[in-house]
Amino acid sequence: MRTTRLAATATAGAALLLGGVASPAAPHPAHDGRHVLVFSKTAGFRHDSIADGVTTVRELGATAGFTVDATEDAGAFTPANLRRYDAVVFLSTTGDVLDAAQQKAFETYIRHGGGFVGVHAAADTEYDWAFHGGLVGAWFRSHPAVQPAAVVVEDRAHPATSGLGPTWNRTDEWYDYRTNPRERVHVLASLDEDSYTGGTMDGDHPIAWCRTYQGGRAFYTGAGHTKESYADPAFRAHLLGGIRYAVADVHADCRPENGYRPLFDGTTLDGWRQAGPGSFTLSDDGTLTSSGGMGLLWYAGRSFGAYSLKLDWRTTAGGPGDPGDDNSGVFVGFPPSDDPWSAVDHGYEIQIDTTDVPEKTTGAVYGFRSADLDERDRALNPPGEWNTYEIRVEGERLRVWLNGVKINDFTNTDPARSLRDGHLGLQNHGADDQVSFRHLRIKELPVEGH
Repeated sequence: MRTTRLAATATAGAALLLGGVASPAAPHPAHDGRHVLVFSKTAGFRHDSIADGVTTVRELGATAGFTVDATEDAGAFTPANLRRYDAVVFLSTTGDVLDAAQQKAFETYIRHGGGFVGVHAAADTEYDWAFHGGLVGAWFRSHPAVQPAAVVVEDRAHPATSGLGPTWNRTDEWYDYRTNPRERVHVLASLDEDSYTGGTMDGDHPIAWCRTYQGGRAFYTGAGHTKESYADPAFRAHLLGGIRYAVADVHADCRPENGYRPLFDGTTLDGWRQAGPGSFTLSDDGTLTSSGGMGLLWYAGRSFGAYSLKLDWRTTAGGPGDPGDDNSGVFVGFPPSDDPWSAVDHGYEIQIDTTDVPEKTTGAVYGFRSADLDERDRALNPPGEWNTYEIRVEGERLRVWLNGVKINDFTNTDPARSLRDGHLGLQNHGADDQVSFRHLRIKELPVEGH
């Protein structure tokens, strides 16, 4: 929000060839872009889609601007060689593929911030290596025949799933896993076991997820068994998004997420009301986009005290160098009112616009406390990419996470305001400000003293 009223109110180097042996090349210069190693050694079942997968990752790299080396030589797993890469892709590896020294080198690489992408049978690999099981998230148990199934997309902000609708219908070989990883990972998509035959995970069947693990970033997808997968634009985009997350080109909240319920499910605005001018448009893909203003779409269904609110937001992408000067904010802790200025005068706004002064820019408690700008800048995705806020209120304390990174910690001391009981709202700022929201969900927390 930028208003005078609020201001007054509250101030390839050398490639490692597929199937061949090559000596490690000299490290790439630091300015030489992102570099990805595809590793596809098999010591068990060998998928006939591996060659298509390698070709696809190379093609994705050529389009997205990262260099790809591919190998089936485990000798590539040395500390010096792994330092050349921003991420390593285990592409349908199977069985025991690394010796003890190579495993140690890879563990060190991940602990120093390396990225990992596991595709399909990466979960059918190294059953006696606990670190690998933790990195992938779960080990393979069994699978039924290749068949169509409905994939339920649970997180539509992560770059691996942001281009998908709420349901993704596709044909693949659908793995069952020895354990359900949901408590340990951030689930991006799961299988509807009623949509196919042979699922054995009791109706909660994660199939793609991400996590941070011992200092590194990990993405896994159970899809990718069939050769046809690698010609499918949706799967290619899914895989590219996972790689972009692993190499830290884009950021996402990959903390485990459990216990939330929807405040806006993408289909109806039951319980929500528009205060003041302007509006929000609801698109077929479940996205709300602001129009006009100055107004507020607020949740009138009930107020909240202690809670964690999560939501995904995106500013409009413009031309090169676009600063993302689209204005909006998330309001919390205000009394019920159809006057949008009630939220301004009695609540707090978590700002979205990235182009204002520190106490009025992305992640700020508008006019009261700046975000940690170094952490904010590290976590923020650019215009056109989705971002995720967690806004956590406990008593009079308000904390903000951006894409899983804590960027603000504020405590209310204003006797005219209170965070202990209030409503929530999304601002539509003005005719030139188009900001989109989706997947609003909330988890209520224990109240202090109870």
